[in-house]
Amino acid sequence: MGLQLFNTLTRNKEEFVPLEPGKIRFYVCGVTVYDHCHIGHARSAIVFDVIYRYLMHLGYEVTYVRNFTDIDDKIIRRANEEGTDYRTIAQRYITAFYEDMDALGVLRPNLEPLATDNIPGMIEIIQKLMDKGIAYQSGTDVYFQVEGFPSYGRLSGRALEDMMAGARVEVDANKRNPMDFVLWKGSKPGEPAWDSPWGPGRPGWHIECSAMGNRFLGKTFDIHGGGKDLIFPHHENEIAQSEAAFDAPFVKYWIHNGFVNINNEKMSKSLGNFFTIRDVLQRVHPEALRLFVLSKHYRSPVDFSDETVAEAERGLEKLYHTLAAVKDRTPASQEGETAEKALQSQDSELFQETLALPQAFTEAMDNDFNTAQVIGYFFGLQRHLQRFLDRFGQKKLKGPAAALARKAASTLRQYAGIMGLLSLEPEVFMQEQRMLKLKATGMMAEEVERLIELRQQARKNKDFAEGDRIRKELEDKGIQLEDTAGGTRWRVTV
Repeated sequence: MGLQLFNTLTRNKEEFVPLEPGKIRFYVCGVTVYDHCHIGHARSAIVFDVIYRYLMHLGYEVTYVRNFTDIDDKIIRRANEEGTDYRTIAQRYITAFYEDMDALGVLRPNLEPLATDNIPGMIEIIQKLMDKGIAYQSGTDVYFQVEGFPSYGRLSGRALEDMMAGARVEVDANKRNPMDFVLWKGSKPGEPAWDSPWGPGRPGWHIECSAMGNRFLGKTFDIHGGGKDLIFPHHENEIAQSEAAFDAPFVKYWIHNGFVNINNEKMSKSLGNFFTIRDVLQRVHPEALRLFVLSKHYRSPVDFSDETVAEAERGLEKLYHTLAAVKDRTPASQEGETAEKALQSQDSELFQETLALPQAFTEAMDNDFNTAQVIGYFFGLQRHLQRFLDRFGQKKLKGPAAALARKAASTLRQYAGIMGLLSLEPEVFMQEQRMLKLKATGMMAEEVERLIELRQQARKNKDFAEGDRIRKELEDKGIQLEDTAGGTRWRVTV
């Protein structure tokens, strides 16, 4: 049936048909670089990263553009507070943005333009709107006249007359209509400014994406994405100014991700429940945060709490635990291929589930990028694989049994990799996860290793009571031991 996606513009799930066969032009609104990114930004970045990865997995040639807003009131305000210039602030937080995104495993788009590098294109669009009489100058500012665009409100489902009736009385006196929005802001003393036909100033926020989308993807492109908070007014205004300027449809498919709530409340600095990505990653593994985000459908709200994140962490640990067990208990390499009949004879259900994962994965992702369903498939295969391993106790697997375990683990990693999950070797993940969690116990890794060594020596001397005592001491501190054929592994359970 092919890829189906929910189009915010039509409020329907539609078959995805690219404007140009085999190619996709894809734009996502980026961040305003005046502060560190929060977990709402993390959700949006991860959602569109997975969409980007999946479109490439399907074989499309994707041109993915995500911008930076590097001039804005908030940037100017912070620069003034610190006694520096807007460029310094913008560059600082662009660098911080990349640090956060790289930590989360978010791929870089093909193009990441700066707003300030595209001001000539913005001026050109504004001039087109002025020439058509859809924009007007008032004082030193230029505004878009919404009444000149009859379909204004169709993305958000709002009627213009209703919006006007609900508008506050204390509107900008320079506007002809309270819903008109600024295209160009006249400069104030001490602010950065660029020359324009309407005097020195800087662009309004909405015009940025229209100019950059047009420059890098054309008058009409396939997909535009962002958070639900951008539907109105940002994306509504993008449509109005772009289609009015170029007399062509702006975007074919609109995709919007849902909000992140904190303990069932909207995230807000004023409520004190505002978490930056870097703060969260001090205590949560980046892949666990990815798994947390992807465990809900992208359009649904997601509740971020200690409990929900801990659940994602436990799930990720199970996945890596099973992969580690396969790696420890099967040969490093298998000579030749094992016949399917021999694999099936070991565990028919595990064999069939392994073979079914690629199609199940594709069907779920083709159904409006249903990552939550995909995650369920991953855990289903992991549980079956772990049960298969448990049948053999701690014995090494050989022959068809080893081949089946490796095939299941390899298939799991392959498709999880498309989601940016299970990208590490199990021992690397476990070490990183231990170090994160160990902080909460007040113990040092060296102390844990020393106690494990003492326990091993006690067991070697057949002093099992002492060995059990040490295990209990570690368990009381949140350290779980696992004796394997390759030695004793440990993990933190707090």
